[in-house]
Amino acid sequence: MAKDRFVETYSQGVTNVRKIIVDTETGVNYVLMSSNKTSGCGMTVLVDKDGKPIVTPINPEK
Repeated sequence: MAKDRFVETYSQGVTNVRKIIVDTETGVNYVLMSSNKTSGCGMTVLVDKDGKPIVTPINPEK
């Protein structure tokens, strides 16, 4: 079975949704936000306090 490229590691909310998605090839974290009160959603790189992308260490054996 092929490994998924993107995995959801955190989810919060039902109508106002916040999710953290990790790219399993690069380890880069993204935040996805959507609201039931608007049409559409937004996704961007999750950054630390210095503005650098948050990267999750990737274990290539998994």
